[in-house]
Amino acid sequence: MPEGPELHLASHFVNEACRGLVFGGAVEKSPVSRNPEVPFESSAYCISASARGKELRLTLSPLPGAQPSREAMALIFRFGMSGSFQLAPSNALPPHAHLRFYTAPPGPRLALCFVDIRRFGHWDLGGKWQPGRGPCVLLEYEQFRENVLRNLEDKVFDRPICEALLDQRFFNGIGNYLRAEILYRLKIPPFEKARTVLEALKQHRPSPELTLSQKIKAKLQNPDLLELCHSVPKEVVQLGVKSRKKKSKGSQPGPEDRMEDPPPQSKAPSRAQKARRGRRGLPKQTTAHQPEGTSLQQDQKVPPVTGKGKKTGRRANSGRCRLQKIKSDTPSLEPERTSAS
Repeated sequence: MPEGPELHLASHFVNEACRGLVFGGAVEKSPVSRNPEVPFESSAYCISASARGKELRLTLSPLPGAQPSREAMALIFRFGMSGSFQLAPSNALPPHAHLRFYTAPPGPRLALCFVDIRRFGHWDLGGKWQPGRGPCVLLEYEQFRENVLRNLEDKVFDRPICEALLDQRFFNGIGNYLRAEILYRLKIPPFEKARTVLEALKQHRPSPELTLSQKIKAKLQNPDLLELCHSVPKEVVQLGVKSRKKKSKGSQPGPEDRMEDPPPQSKAPSRAQKARRGRRGLPKQTTAHQPEGTSLQQDQKVPPVTGKGKKTGRRANSGRCRLQKIKSDTPSLEPERTSAS
């Protein structure tokens, strides 16, 4: 399931992919999606994105002089189990593209698509973050920390720490794999009472005698649970951004190469593969390669390649018997005379 880092990487992808692109026309929704229609149409508009916790905001901003004249519109996306954004040619849309934004002419027509295989993802009109969600663990760390320590009396902290970490009112952006990594690094038993774990952080204060650099070094060497809720997602985002830069290093990607998750390209079989396929129908040789000798000796070592069936099997067996008899009767035969058998 996409968590906070994946939503931030998705917003980064949208901003990079849509930079310099002009979109136009109406927003298109697939008929199978149960999400609301997007009543937006403009002859020229641009798209930008931002993320907060497990939500992504997509903003459609009309350009000056665009028709009809209208205000910008914002949508809030929650990715569910399998949501993502992809940029694809309009004539080769990815499967399960449930919301599509098309570029305006001239130039090859592209589509920014919200792709969701399982259809658990959702979008809302209006652009307001979902009420009740706490501060983002990535972008609003100080507010996030204060919100948790100020509300330790909430009944959610009566639960095990592994359950409390998934409550988006306090840990907006944390999900299953982040929760597991954070608890593993601190060696905290997952079923320890959440309040017991977090109350110790409320009591902890750094020594006033330490300098700022010493305080920062102490935090980096011995981070607490709330600090890891910020630093571990940040590590994931940094790794994701680096991997994208590495893929795009070199030549400038074209429209087909700018998709977030391009399908794997099929490769033509090599000569070795073709040769292996051609030998699949041949019988398996169980003896090593013999030097060239008489055809009589070769027939004894390697049976002739024949079709399937009992009839051909009897012929082959009877032939070997005749060959063995000839060899025993006439041991001094020359190779040219034995070739007829």
